[in-house]
Amino acid sequence: MRQGGKRPEARPVTVGFISLGCAKNRVDAQVMAGFLKAGLIALAPSPEEADILLVNTCSFIAAAREEAAEAILRACAHKRAGGCRAVVVAGCLVQRYRTRLEQTFPEVDAFLGIDELERVGEVVTRVARGERCGVLVSGRVAKKVYSPPYPTLLFTGGPFAYLKIADGCDHRCAYCAIPAIRGRFRSRTPDEIVREAEAMVRAGVRELNLVSQDSLLYGADLGKRTHIVGLLRRLDALEGDFWLRLLYGYPAGVTEAVLELLNTARHLCRYLDVPIQHSHPDLLRAMNRAPAVAATEGLAARLRQAVPGIVLRTTCLVGFPGETEAHFEHLLATVAESRFDHLGVFAYSPEEGTAAFGLPAPAPEVVESRCQRLMALQKRLARERAAALKGQVDTALLIRRDADGVWSARLPRQAPEVDGETRVRGVPETARAGDFVRVEVTGARGFDLTARAAAEAGTATRRKGGRRT
Repeated sequence: MRQGGKRPEARPVTVGFISLGCAKNRVDAQVMAGFLKAGLIALAPSPEEADILLVNTCSFIAAAREEAAEAILRACAHKRAGGCRAVVVAGCLVQRYRTRLEQTFPEVDAFLGIDELERVGEVVTRVARGERCGVLVSGRVAKKVYSPPYPTLLFTGGPFAYLKIADGCDHRCAYCAIPAIRGRFRSRTPDEIVREAEAMVRAGVRELNLVSQDSLLYGADLGKRTHIVGLLRRLDALEGDFWLRLLYGYPAGVTEAVLELLNTARHLCRYLDVPIQHSHPDLLRAMNRAPAVAATEGLAARLRQAVPGIVLRTTCLVGFPGETEAHFEHLLATVAESRFDHLGVFAYSPEEGTAAFGLPAPAPEVVESRCQRLMALQKRLARERAAALKGQVDTALLIRRDADGVWSARLPRQAPEVDGETRVRGVPETARAGDFVRVEVTGARGFDLTARAAAEAGTATRRKGGRRT
């Protein structure tokens, strides 16, 4: 026994996060990290160094579930090898498959549902003592909407952040399980969101990306006086040098008021993410997206006419039950005509509990071929777009500098993690991550752009639409 002196204090328990899926999931991980910090539980520098591994999961489609399962199994293997004390699994996979998980992953010490995020400190404390907590899910679907206890505790690793303005979804698309997992659409209050945005800007965040399942629907559950335009106006009125970006909006929700604001706002990037999923009316109706039929026809042309210089992102779903070659050719023609600046493609995944589950779908090899054909078209359009951008001068947000002095940056036309980046050379040595600099586009590499710092770099001032001049 040690004689004399003070007994050494026990090292505090640390938690390491592995967050999978979309940006909205990452916000949930940040919320949990905030609850841990409030409970005086430390975050590990990396998952490999943590006492407790927390895997925050997605279960949107089969590929996401496979990724989640692989991450959970790796975490459990790390635990068996003595790398950590316990494994906690949270998020959509737990909410959706709560009755099956203990049998599927017997080595996991606790499962935390979407409405139990504030219990993460209690759970971590218990599993650190060697307890098993089982499955903690309060209801079939989620009902809560969280505000981060620490708005500036961010996992983005750069001068940008995701700001979740709502959770859940009121749409009932025939292929989508999100409403059954996340529950009804529910908005955070404008005051909560504005306070969070203010804190982020004060802390040096230079790009706020507003996210939800349908951001254009924001406020529909809070009464007629609360809507996305009002929220954006309040955010746009904040002082500071920053961008606002609106992500994920149902095409039918693009109103004249939204378009007017895109033309006049100081901080709002002229950028819209409007997933069309498909273009053929028959497929849209079969997807239970009938309101999108009229909105989708000629969408890109209408938006570009209303907001000159607007950048458009969309997502397409290929291989939905009943999709014929003629339907797919209609989609190809629409994409070719619309010339979306950015486009993502995913293959139909049959999801239990959805209206389309069990319906005969095109053969997997047909779906894969169609996905490749659509992406080949988009790659060609991207090359043409990059050629048209060559020589243009725009503002770049500096994200990180490589060892060779080249900066990874983003233009207002590039949303984080999905639209590629801009590789910038010639930036002054005094520049830091989070600076805005003027750049001239010089070319492209795949979906990324290349640029060099313009002569007036570092002396730019704010102008409308998230740009500087």
